[in-house]
Amino acid sequence: MANISIKEIALSCHPATPPFMADTIYVSLCRGNGGALSLRYHVACDLGSLEISSTLPPMRTDELWKTTCFELFARRDNDDAYLEYNFAPSTQWAAYSFSEYRAGMTELMTYRPEINGDASETHFALEVEFILPEQWRDGPLWIGLTAVIAESGDTTSYWALSHPDGKPDFHHRDCFALYLEAPSAA
Repeated sequence: MANISIKEIALSCHPATPPFMADTIYVSLCRGNGGALSLRYHVACDLGSLEISSTLPPMRTDELWKTTCFELFARRDNDDAYLEYNFAPSTQWAAYSFSEYRAGMTELMTYRPEINGDASETHFALEVEFILPEQWRDGPLWIGLTAVIAESGDTTSYWALSHPDGKPDFHHRDCFALYLEAPSAA
């Protein structure tokens, strides 16, 4: 199977939630063999302005979106069902399956993702590697790449490839804006 790589696709901030110091967010993605996905979220910012929790044991944790969190949503062509993955700088994570828009949520049984952070005074990056469920590995996917950025001064901004009209809503079909072709034999 051939790898599919996308380097530095930009997320846009929702106009109703301007950031304090975060300038840009870029995401790199690689879809590899056996359902492997590798992501790198890169936030250009004054690191001191970000609210980033300390590293904790890498365990499944709900409500990670309440602070700085990086996310991936995936759905198949002509299917209302979708997956949601949440990755925190603390190395905590969550994964859910939905039967349709914000309905039928269940905890997705999956292997623990590998999460690593990288930072300097001018950026924060989160690298994630995980495996898609077997029935999601071989076909084309519509992907939503998103981020919740919590900064000092009680500022929270919502970033995505595309935003629907109205308030931020990462579950909305408009956010699934990246089409990944099915992996093919090399």
